[in-house]
Amino acid sequence: MRLSKENAYDMLTGVGILGTGGGGDPVSFGKPMVDWDYQRGRVYEITPPEDIKDDAFIVCGGYMGSVKAFTSIGDMLETWETRYELHEAMKISEKITGKKVDHLVPFELGGTNTTVMLSLAARAGITSVDGDGLGRSAPESQMITFVGYGIELCPMPVVSRNGTVLIVDKSTSPALADEIGRFAVVQDGGAGANNHYHQSGAQLKKAVIPNSISMSIELGSAVRDANENKNNPIDAFLNIMGGQILTQGTIEEVKGEDRAGHWHVLVRIKPENLKGRFEVVVKNEYMMAMSDDEPVVMFPDLICLHYPDTGHGVMSSDLKEGMEVVVTAVPAHERLRYAGSTEIGKKAFSPERYGHPELEYRPMEEIIGRLH
Repeated sequence: MRLSKENAYDMLTGVGILGTGGGGDPVSFGKPMVDWDYQRGRVYEITPPEDIKDDAFIVCGGYMGSVKAFTSIGDMLETWETRYELHEAMKISEKITGKKVDHLVPFELGGTNTTVMLSLAARAGITSVDGDGLGRSAPESQMITFVGYGIELCPMPVVSRNGTVLIVDKSTSPALADEIGRFAVVQDGGAGANNHYHQSGAQLKKAVIPNSISMSIELGSAVRDANENKNNPIDAFLNIMGGQILTQGTIEEVKGEDRAGHWHVLVRIKPENLKGRFEVVVKNEYMMAMSDDEPVVMFPDLICLHYPDTGHGVMSSDLKEGMEVVVTAVPAHERLRYAGSTEIGKKAFSPERYGHPELEYRPMEEIIGRLH
């Protein structure tokens, strides 16, 4: 499927919501990149997972760094015409494996990290898979379906914005490769590209979140249609994704900092429909929602913050006191939940990764009733 520019815009709306606050800003980053590429004759093309040959060679990838490093595309587009770090990382993967990449698969859904992979595919003359590794965004490279299906994160080439090249050949713990790569890019320009999860088409078809890009287009189209026809865009979102509204209210406090390549924040919301406190724990993405200090929704399930008037997603870097938001929750895809239930997945997805080692994941359906 070749994406029209309108398809690409709708995709950006969709991934901007499903990105759960991270993955890159679809407005300040994604749209300018779409416009830039399409003006130069690059057209984004996606291939359904079922059409990928079993012996095809696929690599995953994206950019890493704090959400604060991707708030504006600035002069990056011009620079990328002569040096695209993501393309350099892909070429390193080809050199390491001795294989030519047949398809790309985005690490996650997000205004930056989906778009940059579609752009890379267009530049390289190949296609992206209609799918990704999460069906949402996540702050760390090991937080992905592939870890639960025996697909190795390493070797992981990392190319920083300023030109440092690092290859993490092997990692002794699930999170270590991400920590090493993130340290390198933060020290050398604030952000950089990585390439990982080398896999065959047969492996991909078992592990990928299928058709998530086309679903994002469908979601974005539904939200756009609701806005154009003065219908409720939050209802349009829930009709496509399922899930439910957790609360609507005013942000009372945003407390946190940009630390070690992640945006760590605790957001307190004064809810309209609940008594007591409602808070969201942020590590680039919205990782956990709490009501009176008790978990309500936890990663990998999706917590989405929307602008009430448009239904569009709110980036975690844009959260401000006094802002009105609608908070929704959607169960994670069954493949992502399965990955998180495996021995390696429990370590890779652990609430310890976002500051709560005392907790264990529970599906939102088991605990959501406490809001009512």
